[in-house]
Amino acid sequence: MAKKTTMNAQTVRAALAASILFAFAGAGFALYAILTRAAGAARATTPAPIATADALQAAFVSVADRVRPAVVHIGTLQVARGRRPPMIPGPKADDPFFKDFFDQFFGRSGPGRREEFQTPGLGSGVIVDKRGYVLTNFHVVRGADAVTVRLADKQEFRGRIVGSDSKTDIAIIKFEAPVDVRVATLGNSDTLRVGEWAIAIGNPFGLDQTVTVGVISATGRADVGIATYENFIQTDASINPGNSGGPLVNLRGEVIGINTAIVATGQGIGFAIPANMVKRVTAQLIDRGRVQRGWIGVALQPMSPELAQAMGLPDGKGAIVARVYPGSPAETAGLAQNDVIVGFDGTAVEDYHQLQRMSSEAEVGRTVRVDVMRRREKKTVQLKVAEAPDSGPSAESRPK
Repeated sequence: MAKKTTMNAQTVRAALAASILFAFAGAGFALYAILTRAAGAARATTPAPIATADALQAAFVSVADRVRPAVVHIGTLQVARGRRPPMIPGPKADDPFFKDFFDQFFGRSGPGRREEFQTPGLGSGVIVDKRGYVLTNFHVVRGADAVTVRLADKQEFRGRIVGSDSKTDIAIIKFEAPVDVRVATLGNSDTLRVGEWAIAIGNPFGLDQTVTVGVISATGRADVGIATYENFIQTDASINPGNSGGPLVNLRGEVIGINTAIVATGQGIGFAIPANMVKRVTAQLIDRGRVQRGWIGVALQPMSPELAQAMGLPDGKGAIVARVYPGSPAETAGLAQNDVIVGFDGTAVEDYHQLQRMSSEAEVGRTVRVDVMRRREKKTVQLKVAEAPDSGPSAESRPK
């Protein structure tokens, strides 16, 4: 009996030891599984920043691949004709004897002969129509006697200036485009936000198809002194001589602006004409070769805090009428000097720059409502928009 009890006690101890062993083994496997899952999760989480960077990089590459084929090199040639000064000044300079004498030594192109001087230039452009229309800056082709368009694949074509607009620094060139020519899409520049990515593509210093990246630094820049109508996009994407006329692009591959100028004394300060302004001008240049603008016939003065307080305008918004031109739509409508235009065709006027743009973009012949403040009282007049004269007083005039 005692022997049986001892065996039962040994059996219980063995079973208990086995149970403990299995319990530890199970706990070990469970712990291993937990640690393995945690490590896997850690491995899955760690590369997230790298994945984001790869996605951004892929977006830049995709935009460059899509837009670069539509960006062209614009080559210009300006020919100037002049006469070399005579070798011997004075009354004998035109003597036939002396001319024959110098021709023997200097040839027919010697002193006193008429010569041609060729000045090359370069810039960028972007194809916006499969018919071969290229958008560029007016200052790129200004005074050019010959224009060459070189595509991304090095094909060269002779270009023809269809139309240009010095007031916005925009020009359109046409060339005989191949059937498979790549075209860029103009986006909506009104929706731009400061801080968005911006990609500049062009030919700085003749280095074709150069891509630089930055951000939208500001919008609505005016008083830059580049063009009559200014509403520039500011960017820190690197822009250099030769980039003029090239596109500024967003991450969707849409052209949001045309690069036009830089601040030479600064770094990372470049300006582009917004795409929505470009659309309006480009359509008219292609259709009629020139831009028709509205005219209301006033000279404008910017608002200052002191003037705003004196005129009873606490928000400081509006444009002051400095002068009304005789016989203009403004005179017919009854506008007067020192009126403050606070509304134009249902849109509030922030400043005189905005009124310049709105009046110039108004349809010629259309009657619009103009809201003015006169001696602290608000008045509304009806004004019929006329066509802006090519020269002389216009709605965008500002007294010096």
